[in-house]
Amino acid sequence: MIANHKGEIPFLILLLPFILGIGLAINLPAASFINLLIGSFFIVGLVFIILNLTYTRLGLYKFRWIGGILITFILFLSGYISVIKNNELNNKRHFSKAQAQYLIVKISNEPSLKNGWLRFTAEVEETVNNGKKAQSTGTLILSLKDNTSDLTYGDELLIPAKYTTVNQPFNPAEFNYKRYLANQNIYYQAFLFPKQYELLATGKGNVIIGYSLQLRQRLIEKLKRNMRDTNAIAVASTLILGYKADLSNDVLQAYSKTGTVHVLSVSGAHVAVIYILLAFALGFLNRFKYGKLLKAIIIILIIWYYSLLSGFSPAVCRAAVMISMVVIGKTYSRYINTLNILAISAFGLLLYNPLYIVDVGFQLSYLAVFGLIVFQPLVYNWLKFKNKLADKLWAACSVSIAAQVITFPLSAFYFHQFPVYFLLSNLFIIIPTMVIMYSGIIYLLLPQIPFVSKAAAFVLENSILIMNKFLTWIEHLPFASISKIWLTTAEYLLLYVIIISLFYFLYDKRSWLIKFSLVCTLLLCISISLKRINASNVNNIAWLNLNKHKAIVFKNGNAAIVLTDLKDTDKTYRYSVQPYLDSTQVSNTRLLTLSENIKTLWMAKNNGLVQFLNIRMFLLNRQPDGDSLSPKLKTDYIYITNNPRASLTAVNHNFDYHLLIMDGSNSDAYIVKLKEEAKNKKIKYKILKRNISLVTVSN
Repeated sequence: MIANHKGEIPFLILLLPFILGIGLAINLPAASFINLLIGSFFIVGLVFIILNLTYTRLGLYKFRWIGGILITFILFLSGYISVIKNNELNNKRHFSKAQAQYLIVKISNEPSLKNGWLRFTAEVEETVNNGKKAQSTGTLILSLKDNTSDLTYGDELLIPAKYTTVNQPFNPAEFNYKRYLANQNIYYQAFLFPKQYELLATGKGNVIIGYSLQLRQRLIEKLKRNMRDTNAIAVASTLILGYKADLSNDVLQAYSKTGTVHVLSVSGAHVAVIYILLAFALGFLNRFKYGKLLKAIIIILIIWYYSLLSGFSPAVCRAAVMISMVVIGKTYSRYINTLNILAISAFGLLLYNPLYIVDVGFQLSYLAVFGLIVFQPLVYNWLKFKNKLADKLWAACSVSIAAQVITFPLSAFYFHQFPVYFLLSNLFIIIPTMVIMYSGIIYLLLPQIPFVSKAAAFVLENSILIMNKFLTWIEHLPFASISKIWLTTAEYLLLYVIIISLFYFLYDKRSWLIKFSLVCTLLLCISISLKRINASNVNNIAWLNLNKHKAIVFKNGNAAIVLTDLKDTDKTYRYSVQPYLDSTQVSNTRLLTLSENIKTLWMAKNNGLVQFLNIRMFLLNRQPDGDSLSPKLKTDYIYITNNPRASLTAVNHNFDYHLLIMDGSNSDAYIVKLKEEAKNKKIKYKILKRNISLVTVSN
C-alpha cells in the first residue's frame, strides 16, 4: 500500500519525524535546553551540508542511510524546537512576567454572547505600570458581563491587570478546558464588568480578517431576511459560513448521534463541493492554450474567497491549502499523488503552528482524508455492481465506511460514542447537503431579487428542515448510538494498529498481518475486560465540586446513587456528573435529593445520616440543636452544605468524625471561619469550593 510507493510520497515520509518531535515536545517540554537543541540542529545541519558537498569524493553513495538518519534527526529537532519557540510562556515579554496595573489588549476573535457573558480572546500589546507603558505579548480569554456591549474584532481595550490561570477540571473525567486552551497557547483568563474596561480604539485588527467577519455577519442577516425557522437559519449559518453561535444543543445532538456532525463543520467536504462545481463549470477552458492556468487561478481565488466568507475558519483554511495544491499540481503535472499533497499541506500548517497537531478538528480532518485516499479504494473493491446506479450507491457507501473506520478510534477517544446508523444518515445527507450548499451560495451571492431570492431561500430552508427531521428520526431509533465508550490512549492506539493491519492485509495478503492484528485484538479485549472487572469491584464515594450545586456519588460496583439538587437533564449534571459515572462504568444510576430517604442492601439514608457499606456520613445543612448528643454520633465524614452557620465547636459537641468536607454552596466567609477553627483544633478538612473534588475508596 504505502510502503510500495514511498518514492511517490516523500513528504509523508519526512512528515513523520517532524510530528514525532512535535509530539515529544508537547508531552516533555524542555525550554531550559533550547540553546542545546538549537546548537544540535545547526551542527547536524552543517554536517548534512558538508556530506552532500563531498558526496562523490567520500563515496557516500555506498552509505545512503547516513543521509536518511541526518534528515530524520534534523526534522525531529525542527519539530521539537518549533513547539518550544511557539509556546507563549517561553517569551520573555509575556505579560505574566511583568509587573503591571493595567493591560492594553486587542480583541483577536469574534466575541460571542452566551448566558449574559460576552467571551472573546484578546492579545496583550502593552503593560501599564505607574503610567509607564512597555511592549508585551500573550493571549487572554476575557469574559465580560454585559448583554449590550457592541465590542467587535480589532477593538483595543484598557483593562485592569487582574487575571488568573485557567482552572484545571475539578471533577474526574470532566472536559479539560485548561488543556484545551493551552493547546491554543492560552493560559490565563479574566472576568470583567462594564465599568472595568475602557475602549481605546476600534479597527486595530487584521484588515482582511476584520472585513471577513463583518461580511459574514451581513450574510447571516441576509439569511434571516427570507428564512423564518430559527434552527434552519442556525444550520445554514453553520453549514455554509461556519458561524456556530446560534446552533441549539438539540440540533447539535441530533447530528452528533447520527454521525453527521462533520456536516456542521465547514471543512474539506464543503470546499470539495465548491471545487467540483467550479471544475465542471470551467471545464470548457481546458480547450484553450492557457485555459488550464486560467481555470486554476479562478478556482483558487474563489476557494479562498469562500474561506474569507467563513471568517477564515482553520478547517476551511486547511481544506483551501490542500485543494489549492491539488489544483496547482494537476495544472503543471501529469501525475499527482494526493497523499503527498496532503502531507505537504499538513507540513506547512504545522510549521506555521505546531500546536495544530493537538487540535481535534485538525486530527479528524486529516485522518478522514487519509482514509478516503488509502482505504476507500480497498472498500470499494469489496463489491462489484454492473448496474451504474448500484455502483454509484456503493461508491458513496465506501466513502462513508472508509472515513468512519479511520476516524472511529479517535472520535471514540474524544467523544465516547459511536453512531450505529452512520451509513444510512451519511447516505441520506449527500443530496440535501449539496442542495443546501448550492442554493445557499446562490442566495447569498445574488443581490436581493424579490422572486429569485425568496425561491432560493425557500429551497434552502426546506432542505435543512427535511434533513433535520430525518436525522432526528434516526437519532430516536433503537440503539441509534453506542455511548459511554471510554478508551485509554493505549486502547485507541491498539485500535488503529488493528484497523491498519487488516486493511493492509486486504492489499498485500500477508498472513503475518492477520496474526498481528489478532494479537492486538486479544490485548485490546484483555485491557477492556480488566478495566470492566476492576470497575465492577470498586466501591467509592465521590464528593464533586459543582460550585453552588451539590452532587455526592455513592458507587457500588456498576450501580450508583447520586445525592444531588440537580436533574439528570441539567447542563451542569451532564457536564460534570455524567462523565464521571460513564468513565467508572456505572450502568445503573438513581438520583436522590438531599431531603429524600432511602434504604437498599448497600446504602441507607435517614434525614442527614447516610450509611454506605461500612462508611458513615452526616449531611449538616442547618444549625445543630442546642442540646448536645450523648454519646456523640460517630461518623467518618461531616458534609457541610447550604451555609448552616454552625461553629466547629457545636459540630464537635455532637459528632465524632475523621474529615470535615465543605462544599461550594457555603459562603467564602463561613468557609474561612471553619478553616481557621479546624486548623486550631487540628482537624482534617477538605474544601470543595474552587478545588478538585474528593474521591475515597471504601473497599
